[in-house]
Amino acid sequence: MAGSTLTRPQQLSFTPGRAARELGLKRNEFDLAVHLGHIRTVPDEGGGGPRVARSETDRVRAADGFPEALLKRVRVVGTTEGAEAMDIPVGRFTRLARLGVVTPVRFYLNRYRAVVWLYLAEELAQFAADEQNTALLHARRMPEGMRGLLDEGVDLRPRNWRARHREFLLRSADGPWESAGALAAFLDPVEIAELVRDPYERSYLNRFRPTPPHQGAPGTPAAHLTERIMTADDPDEISRLRRDLAQALEDARTVRPAPRPAGEQRPSATPPPPPPDEPAQHEAPRGLLGWLRRRSA
Repeated sequence: MAGSTLTRPQQLSFTPGRAARELGLKRNEFDLAVHLGHIRTVPDEGGGGPRVARSETDRVRAADGFPEALLKRVRVVGTTEGAEAMDIPVGRFTRLARLGVVTPVRFYLNRYRAVVWLYLAEELAQFAADEQNTALLHARRMPEGMRGLLDEGVDLRPRNWRARHREFLLRSADGPWESAGALAAFLDPVEIAELVRDPYERSYLNRFRPTPPHQGAPGTPAAHLTERIMTADDPDEISRLRRDLAQALEDARTVRPAPRPAGEQRPSATPPPPPPDEPAQHEAPRGLLGWLRRRSA
């Protein structure tokens, strides 16, 4: 048409890789920003995984201080840098992390298959700046109760990471079966088999179980170690997960029963999980107080 200019239609959404480039982020920075809720994703109508709407990338770019402010929020540090950021010795930082005072946001396995925990630099700086934490950071000796827990070998880093990762998976779930799968991802298969007796339902649930991050090739030592970190091992944590999963399954059955062969009847009820010995406490990412309470009891 004379006098007119043809333009390409504006793309309405991006793949995660393209969205990261649009925002000037490395892929691991982008993934962490999504994990923390700083960048929102939408489901792909074609079933190809999450996407990022153009309106969302525009919103992020228009925020005050972009991109420096966003990069600051997703900066992670290891133990040595974390200790420097808090102005404490590395040994004290490690002890505080084991006690759950600071919570890891990521981990990876180094070439020696040792677990390397990573922390949000911004969270560490905020903790160190709080005057209420001065004694905990700089007192000559830790409180006796905390020293006792360390002597017993307490290490809350895996549990606290699981709590954080579980929040992300539940926030990202698109439906009740996805929510149930997110909870099941942290339970041993034996626990799931006890809780979900119907084999068709159990098989359907397993379709929605997210794989552990950084798992590597199945069957390798690294994969086994990652699965061990992903799997709940504390009785209180297991009891809460079983209870939450039982409720999530009830919701999922109401919305969409698990498929089964024609003529197969769904069991009338799935046996409920056995009640815990004591009421489960609300699990917060920082689990030190809970440990101290149980120790006092």
